[in-house]
Amino acid sequence: MAAQEVDRLVRAHAPLVKRIAYHLLARLPASVQVDDLIQAGMMGLMEAARRYDDGHGASFETYAGIRIRGTMLDELRRGGWLPRTALRKLRQLTEATRAAERELGGEASPEAIARQLGMDMDGYYTLAREASEFGVVRFADLGGEEDEPWENGIADTSPGPQAQVEDDDLRTRIAGAVDLLPEREKLVMSLYYEQNLNLREIGEVLGVSESRVCQIHGQALIRLRARLGGRD
Repeated sequence: MAAQEVDRLVRAHAPLVKRIAYHLLARLPASVQVDDLIQAGMMGLMEAARRYDDGHGASFETYAGIRIRGTMLDELRRGGWLPRTALRKLRQLTEATRAAERELGGEASPEAIARQLGMDMDGYYTLAREASEFGVVRFADLGGEEDEPWENGIADTSPGPQAQVEDDDLRTRIAGAVDLLPEREKLVMSLYYEQNLNLREIGEVLGVSESRVCQIHGQALIRLRARLGGRD
């Protein structure tokens, strides 16, 4: 993508980075600085802007939102700030979702996933709400490298042929997975990442509580991890 278009996308979507950073910050220790999250998120945004191709189907906002959140979580992992309990719960939800969808041969309802976990719906929805904070699809989850090569804060802008093929595959897989989400989950992803609505505003659109929107958002993120091979 041309440098001018990359710059335009980054400038236009910088507020998305801040919104995701503050969303995460609410569940993190006081010692975590929002500026560190924003810096990591801006790297994810620049990477998304450089690599995005609208021919793959997913909107830029959705694709970038996943990459932004992923770079923030990678930074938290490297700094040791991501709670181990959150990682454990995320893994449990991912594995249960994958198992339920394999058993059913398709989309698994929250009830089916809760049965896999051996818990009631209140317990499941609590986990899904927490997954809204920490459930992401990382680059490493999709078969890429754990740490991409950064130098002086700027990623390598000239990936080799193999890296380009792998990144094309990443975009295609994300686009396909998002498109196959249940309609309500896909709508929440669209309203959050593309329309820039916050959780409360999405709740007003859907006629549900902010907490319920958080649960739906978490379900969508976990389903993406399960279908794309997310691991920790």
